[in-house]
Amino acid sequence: MTKIPKSTMSTPEIRNRQETGVIGGVEPARIEIVDYSPLWLEAFNMHASMIARTLGDQALRIEHIGSTSVPGLAAKTIVDILLVVDDSADEDAYLSRMEAAGYQLRVREPDFHEHRMFRTPVRDVHVHVFSGGCAEIERYLTFRDRLRHNADDRALYEQTKRRLAAQTWPDMDAYAKAKTEVIEQIIKKAR
Repeated sequence: MTKIPKSTMSTPEIRNRQETGVIGGVEPARIEIVDYSPLWLEAFNMHASMIARTLGDQALRIEHIGSTSVPGLAAKTIVDILLVVDDSADEDAYLSRMEAAGYQLRVREPDFHEHRMFRTPVRDVHVHVFSGGCAEIERYLTFRDRLRHNADDRALYEQTKRRLAAQTWPDMDAYAKAKTEVIEQIIKKAR
């Protein structure tokens, strides 16, 4: 990543360039699972078009992932988008354009496949950024496709989410980690 002289950046920009993990600190989680809505696909299409226009050739792939991408599956009302770029660690290639389009950098994980995550100000869309060829891309798509085509696994995952959502979690990450065992089982069966 190219270093930008601090004198040309505002305080939030400096913090965002340096902070890793959850940017801005951990927020309390309120998990609410609702029935599937076709509006989620419309939201994905709108944001995918905006990201494609914003990044042009930098966006190698844009996919709808997560529970909102599976017709019939109950979910949190957050549309997850997978954005593949050439090198997710090279924030200079996309960060300022994503921010100009209204997305806020929320997560920077150099130790997890150089994952970055942006969200909308109203927190209803998460854009997960990975580099082309990253193994996580295949995992996300394998999981999504298995849930789209296997009613038993879709029901198991929904039951798990509803059960976990009824519990109290310190943050969204703790809730996500609690689903890991079921997710891994489903991915293993898909392979």
